[in-house]
Amino acid sequence: MTVDPAAGRSRTRRNALRALGVSALALAVAPVVAAAWPRRSARPEEAEFDETYRGRRIRGSRTDTGQAAYLGARAPGVDTWGVTVDGRPLHLMRRADGTYLSMIDHYRSYPTALEATRAAVDELGMAQRLRVAAMVEGAVGHGLHA
Repeated sequence: MTVDPAAGRSRTRRNALRALGVSALALAVAPVVAAAWPRRSARPEEAEFDETYRGRRIRGSRTDTGQAAYLGARAPGVDTWGVTVDGRPLHLMRRADGTYLSMIDHYRSYPTALEATRAAVDELGMAQRLRVAAMVEGAVGHGLHA
């Protein structure tokens, strides 16, 4: 019985090319899967906060929009935050991935409402304050900085 050594090499090359193709496909798909995966913070988010941050009094409490019974308690975005900076309202928005952004710092998102509020205070600095929404024409329920 004779064994053709060329047949064994061709099968090895075919297996190597197949493995290389599968590896390339996995490398191409991995960033897409990672970007679509929901981000969760390492620690659970508190239901409220009340602290002084950089000389500003920040307060926040989670409020229910009334949609939780309809959508289920685990549905993202069913709860909102009532946040104030020095007693003036700051509007936070929840993104689809569960992170938050504010009307002051709306270019970055943060894993918790507290971190988004602190970033807004950082952006405001010491000289600026939030305006009351009724004083700003066209601003419906949003705390804007002046």
